[in-house]
Amino acid sequence: MKAFVLEKYGSPLRDVEMPIPAPEAHEVLVRMVGSGVNPADDRFRSGEFKAIFPTRLPKVMGGEFAGEVIEAGAAVTDMAVGDHVYGYVDLTTTGTFSEFVVVDAAAMAPVPESVSFVEAAGLPVAALTTWQGLVEMGKVAKGQTVLIHGGTGGVGSFAIQFAKHLGCTVATTVSTANIEAAHQLGADIVIDYRRDDLAQRLADTPVDLVLDSQGGATLQASLGVLRPGGTVIGISGPPDPAFARRVGVNPIIRLVIRALSARTRRRARALGVNYRFLFIRPDSAALRRIARLVDDQVLRPITDRVLPFDQTPQALADVLAGGTRGKVLVTTDPKSVTSRG
Repeated sequence: MKAFVLEKYGSPLRDVEMPIPAPEAHEVLVRMVGSGVNPADDRFRSGEFKAIFPTRLPKVMGGEFAGEVIEAGAAVTDMAVGDHVYGYVDLTTTGTFSEFVVVDAAAMAPVPESVSFVEAAGLPVAALTTWQGLVEMGKVAKGQTVLIHGGTGGVGSFAIQFAKHLGCTVATTVSTANIEAAHQLGADIVIDYRRDDLAQRLADTPVDLVLDSQGGATLQASLGVLRPGGTVIGISGPPDPAFARRVGVNPIIRLVIRALSARTRRRARALGVNYRFLFIRPDSAALRRIARLVDDQVLRPITDRVLPFDQTPQALADVLAGGTRGKVLVTTDPKSVTSRG
């Protein structure tokens, strides 16, 4: 099978031929039809996570997928050969940039019936980020105000829809070209990050929760628009001590992580607000809930473009270049290739 492999941190992905893997008792072998491409893939490639998640290279890259079950392990009872599934395997596992991938059965769910295979491949990261960020960590409630940065990107476009479904007032930041698209997704307040001052635009709309995919100056500005007791949930960092405890890093790395987030946590305390870091985990139950919402037409996947599988490095470059509306995907099905959506 063909796969895209990281051989050395910082180097480009290389396509290689390798044997088709065999599933263990709790795993299934999936023929990959579509795989989502995400900024986290490049953060892994660059070595940003190597201290937290030590990994032996070379390693097949990619974290989310949709495909067909080819073989099920002896202990798998809820998946069968021929099932159409989608899922997220996390950065410690990876492997979805390949024609076949072995996946733990607990990391996948049946694809929504109302979308194509390839569209389903773009759901897991956006859906799990939204679910774990807004519901599990943020505990968002009807009537609250949520600020979602990058509202027309892969995560943001899904998070806007989900926050509106929860009954929230939704503010978002986008580029000038994407203002109308953000309104169409359901955003109530659309802020042009190139022209508008965030604090001024939200001066009369205190925010309960921010889902921040940008980090840096955007994260710092987000702390300042929260109402007292509000929370910024960061998905680009810096990681916080709670994350370090959850993933069980060694004491030295735990100290480093504490130091990395110290400035942000100090400023949050001074403002009477909270900062938390989200690093999503596989969750079959959440994916099943999301599939029902998609089939009920409450949520819809937003796809920017679908490239052939052999153009996976180009797809990653497109994501990093920014300006996309929804997800960039790769596929092994020539009929599913598209231009920009």
